[in-house]
Order: sequence, then structure tokens, then C-alpha cells
Amino acid sequence: MAIWGLGNLLFALILVGGVAGHPSCGFPAIYSFGDNNSDTGEHAAMFADVGLPNGQTFFHGPSGRYSDGRVIIDFIAEAFGFPFLSAYLDSYKTNYRHGANFALGGSAIRGGHGFSHTSFLQQVFQFAQFKTRTTALFNKLGSDPKNQSAKSILPRPEEFRKSLFIIDVGQNDFAFDLQHTSLEDTRKQIPEMVKSLVEPISTFLNGRYEARHLVIHNIGPFGCLPYHIKSYQKKNSTCALDQYGCVKELNEAVQEFNRQLKLKIAEARKANPNATITYVDVYSAKYNLISNAKNLGFEDPMKFCCGSYNDQYIRCGEQDSNGKLIGTACNDPSRYISWDGIHYTDAANKLVAKHILNGSLSDPPVSYAEACRI
Repeated sequence: MAIWGLGNLLFALILVGGVAGHPSCGFPAIYSFGDNNSDTGEHAAMFADVGLPNGQTFFHGPSGRYSDGRVIIDFIAEAFGFPFLSAYLDSYKTNYRHGANFALGGSAIRGGHGFSHTSFLQQVFQFAQFKTRTTALFNKLGSDPKNQSAKSILPRPEEFRKSLFIIDVGQNDFAFDLQHTSLEDTRKQIPEMVKSLVEPISTFLNGRYEARHLVIHNIGPFGCLPYHIKSYQKKNSTCALDQYGCVKELNEAVQEFNRQLKLKIAEARKANPNATITYVDVYSAKYNLISNAKNLGFEDPMKFCCGSYNDQYIRCGEQDSNGKLIGTACNDPSRYISWDGIHYTDAANKLVAKHILNGSLSDPPVSYAEACRI
């Protein structure tokens, strides 16, 4: 995958500097909301760390991420020249100067429809607490030289309204509902899912929260995740697969969610002319990656690197009753798109980030760095 190195460097320079005639917005911070795909330590802070082999490639140890390395929000932060975002609940070496990450593994759009008690709306409320408390502390520390070190890791109160807010959630709604009901019933829930995602946008945009620049990712090709393919086939052995091995009807359901989401975001954009709201087609970025796996140097995209799923699913990092690691990883994660059957590898996340950051899959078609100029 080294052939992408120079291209990624040039891309990052273009992103941060803006394209000709359109300088970047200079966002001072990024605030991230979502689920497993964006979690950088929230689940680890609340419950237990995401243990090895997770984190082995880039961090060389557990990092709170469901991957062998970085997740998409990490590459976005890197492209802006920021450090990786600290998880909101993490208390170890945290630095919130350039934002915070509220994304939590297991979270869903709707409460009671995921694998965590924290919904997207609750993450929005957590941000409200974060904003109130960090602002109060920043002001309390004042100009005393003895307080400047502590003050340097806090967000600047005047910068919240200038920051970029990124939302990536919804995969767990489908995963949870499909465990408990049929695909037909899950599809009936799509309008409610979309409503529950879009309604908090108005909360974000009111005076108390001061968010002005939102980027919303749609849901990726759920029917191409190896774990969910095998899980679904156990109940629906005759389900149709596309030419790459993805379950057609699962992807069709997610695409219907994405279609409705895009329409509602367009309505929200009209209702909030003083804000910028960008819809990003992550589905296409991930599906294009899967459909071009061989040309990009990856193995079969329906195989995954860590753990296994034969008669039963063995999680990445899972141990047997004697403490022996049975959820082992492959020798070269960079040759796999899927890390553990549900989440993506560092190599795959890097390419997905590259293809969404430049704005070619955004509506309106602007890069992340220019997302204040819609």
C-alpha cells in the first residue's frame, strides 16, 4: 500500500491549504459524534479497553479503536494538522485544544436500538456539558501564568461556533434491529431512524450549542460486512449476493436510509441558512473500495483479518476459558479491507478518508476544509 504515500501527502497539503481561489476555512477544532467506526477510546474509558490485536499496526498496542490502527476520524484530524481527538470520557493525557470525540462503540441513532445505552442524542447532550464546563474552567483559569499549562489543553470558548462537527452513526441501528426482527420490519423503521438523526441538528444549531458547520456521513454498505453477511445468511440462506459477495437486500435497505437522509438534510439546510450542513456519501467510498479490492492490492474483501466465523463468531482478541488468545490476527492487516468482520483496517480507513475528504462525494461538493463555504 506504500504507493499511496506521496499521493496522500499531496492530498493533505491541498486539503489544508484549500484549492486555488478557495482558501480553507481554518477550522480551529473538530467535534466527532458516532459509533464504533469513530470511537477513539470512549468505550474503553466507560467499560474495558479494546485489547490486542486491536491497535497493533499503528499504535503498537490497544488504543480504544476497533481496528488494527487508525479510524476515519483520525485521518480527518491528521489532514487538518490536528492531533488525534481525545475521547470525551478519557482522563489520561487528554487534550481538547483542537476538539473532542463523543463517538461510542455500540451507540445507535435511537436509544434502545444499539449495543450501548448512549444514543446519538445523548452524545449531543454530552457535548453541551463539555462546552459549559470547559468554558467555565477556561474563564476561571484567567491570565495567571501558573494556569497557562492547564489552559492550553482546553478549547477556546469563542471557537466553538467556528469548529467542524462530524457525525457518523446508524450502522448499529441496522445491526441491532436485524438481530431482533426481520429486514422488512427494519425497513419500516427507516423514517424514524432518519428523523431521530436529523432532529438533533436543530439542537446543535441553536444558540446554546453554537454549532455552525456540520458534516454528516451516510451509512456504509452494511451488506458487505463479512460478519453481517454470515449472520444474515444463517436466517436467510437463499438471499441474493452481488458480484462482490455483498447481500443485495441489506445494501438496498441501507441505500434507502441514505436516500431519505439526504432529502432531510437538504430540508435542514434550507431551514438553517446561517449554517453549513454537508452530506457525505461514505457508502460509495466504501463500496468502491470493496469493488476494486484486487486492483488496490487487497485480498478477497469478504475475508477478514482478525477473529473468525465458521460455525460461530470468534471476536478479534477473544480468549478461551484458560486465557489463551483464540481471536488472533493475520500476518499482514494492510492486505485486508475488513479487520474483524465488522470494522475496517487502518489501510482501508486511510483510503476511504482520502476519497471523502476532497469533497467529490459531498453534497454540496466541497472539501471538508471548505465546509464553511456552502
